[in-house]
Amino acid sequence: MGDENTLAIYGGTKTISKTFSPYNSIGPEEKNAAVKVIESGVLSKFLGVWSPDFFGGPMVQDFERQCEAFFNVKHAIVVNSWTSGLIAAIGAIGIEPGDEVIVSPWTMSASATAILHWNAIPVFADIDKKTFCLDPKSIESNITPFTKAIMVVDIFGCSANMKSIMNLAEKYNLKVISDTAQAPGATYYGDYAGTLADIGGYSLNYHKHINTGEGGILVTNDDAYADKLRLIRNHAEVVVESKGNEDLTNMVGYNFRLGEIECAIGIEQIKKLPKLVEKRQKVAERLTAGLSGLKGLQLPFVESDCSHVYYVYAMVVGTKLLNISNEKIAEALVAEGVPGIGTKYQNIHLLPMYQKKIAFGSKGFPWKSEFCKRDVDYSKGICPVAESLQDDFFLSFGISQFDLEINDIDLIIKAFQKVWSNLVLLK
Repeated sequence: MGDENTLAIYGGTKTISKTFSPYNSIGPEEKNAAVKVIESGVLSKFLGVWSPDFFGGPMVQDFERQCEAFFNVKHAIVVNSWTSGLIAAIGAIGIEPGDEVIVSPWTMSASATAILHWNAIPVFADIDKKTFCLDPKSIESNITPFTKAIMVVDIFGCSANMKSIMNLAEKYNLKVISDTAQAPGATYYGDYAGTLADIGGYSLNYHKHINTGEGGILVTNDDAYADKLRLIRNHAEVVVESKGNEDLTNMVGYNFRLGEIECAIGIEQIKKLPKLVEKRQKVAERLTAGLSGLKGLQLPFVESDCSHVYYVYAMVVGTKLLNISNEKIAEALVAEGVPGIGTKYQNIHLLPMYQKKIAFGSKGFPWKSEFCKRDVDYSKGICPVAESLQDDFFLSFGISQFDLEINDIDLIIKAFQKVWSNLVLLK
């Protein structure tokens, strides 16, 4: 057997030999709810015409009312994916072809492609090095006469600096969409993340805090936006005449409808959200307490009077201070048996689509079109914080992947401490 004090990467005994249970928020309540829907025979009740069934069946409407009550918003609209939700949100705020929307590069690709969907132009601002959310200073430096909206991403489980961002929106007459896919249940000075923007919302994808397999929840306190979101969700172009809507802006409708089974599951999931969040926070707080003394390791930042729900436990390694790469540290942690370790996330402005400016067709549309007002820069260097994190400094633990108990966290802490005690050998 290897020496337990020697790093496993060099032949020592692994700190963690067990396999952690995968995260699973689904229980008998969801099973029973789904069975009732199946037995009813009504798996969906949406009709793409103006009628009582335009709004979906009883489970859809019940789930929406439950979400409105939970998030304390006037309107909740469920959709078949959060990508669909982002597309609907951009359309609902009245974006025109060629309009610019500021967005984070440090996010899932759909945050930006939802903008492109309406032939608008994504403009990437840099992120804050503590929260990984959009930096208000970088947002303001990227505002042009053509900017119409800001896509805020509440990444990893915490809210962006919404006070500053909403002040910018008011100053420059901009709309704000909050992509809170990863932070349902997080709070920002007493309000739920995602509810302070003109339109916000959450993902129900299978690895999120609550899930229906696939799905999304849009939230807004604006009646007109809610109306447009429901229309875009369900074949708007067919419905507007009968409904009496005269504004045809972006009334290109889709089938973004969520089914009755998923909504029945969602009703049970939303009831569990507070306890699921509380457990995740306790696990993360213990991890933070155990790692707080490690040299050169920046742990997740939580602003006073706000909360974090830890979709990802995101860290920054002081690689220059330690004179060792984040990749080498990650390799050593994995060898010790720590699962879910990563050193990369996203720099979506560097994807081929943006580097070559080819999206729809092969001729550079929408960038090379009469309504694109200027040559938008996507070159490496425009988002130095996000780029340096991706290249050199980021370290993450996929806390949302596992159903962790306190003993599991103590093992992870022990593995980190062992690696840090042997950093000289890793150089």
